[in-house]
Amino acid sequence: MYGKIDRRNKLNDLTGKEWLKLTKSFWLSEKCVDDKDAFKHPAPFLIKDIMKLIGLFTKKGMVVLDPFCGSGTTLIAANNLQRVGIGVDLNQKYKQLAKSRLRKKHFIENKDYYYKIGDANDVLETLEKVDYIVTSPPYHNILKNKGGGLRTANSKGFRTGSRIGIEYYSDNSNDLGNKKSYSEFLSSFQEIMSKCFSVLNQGKYASIIISDFTVSKEEICVQKDIVDCMLKCGFDFVGTTVLLQDNKPLYPFGYPYAYKINHMHQNIINFMKPKKSKI
Repeated sequence: MYGKIDRRNKLNDLTGKEWLKLTKSFWLSEKCVDDKDAFKHPAPFLIKDIMKLIGLFTKKGMVVLDPFCGSGTTLIAANNLQRVGIGVDLNQKYKQLAKSRLRKKHFIENKDYYYKIGDANDVLETLEKVDYIVTSPPYHNILKNKGGGLRTANSKGFRTGSRIGIEYYSDNSNDLGNKKSYSEFLSSFQEIMSKCFSVLNQGKYASIIISDFTVSKEEICVQKDIVDCMLKCGFDFVGTTVLLQDNKPLYPFGYPYAYKINHMHQNIINFMKPKKSKI
């Protein structure tokens, strides 16, 4: 730590210089050794990236919620920073993966963290207030697209592409990854985030990590649609941080006939619940 923590700072435990660095509109994604086991999940994110967010938007002892918890990265990041993590997921298999990862760090379920299995719409209604929400929802049904997969293992155990094989979250009809249409995906996402809005303390923040993707071979500005959903829930949009992932391989998707983008970043879309609710 360098610099001083302003006594007026009610948001986090950062000095002014540390805070300022995290207001940049782009971050470089960072790996660590504890990420390795997460790649048994089809779409993990990285611990250090989530630690930056939790460190920016909470103080020690605060409660962090991830309604699409998957392999438990948010829970590890929260506990690394002495916050309490709550995760929700439909898939029991991913809870077992998360528990294995957390056990290696000596974090204890129902003491250091909570991982609840079930439909987020139902589980969220049972929760008390939380101080921050960070999550990466399923990217519609893209994991079910036909193809052999792009992610490959290397000698260090990390995968550098998007995925290995055709691997998807679950067969549960409530899974956002199983929604037949993009509009149905957005509607279901908005329903869950409205519940998140209810459990989030006023004046606190939520971050949605997602990239644009294609639907029926058409490139979609997903960020716009996510922002629209969150605004309808009552959140204020406060800015997007671009998370650069320059280690991904490039693929000649449209070459030599048409331009097709290689997605080398994710959007961390940040929102705040107003201190005076508008809805």
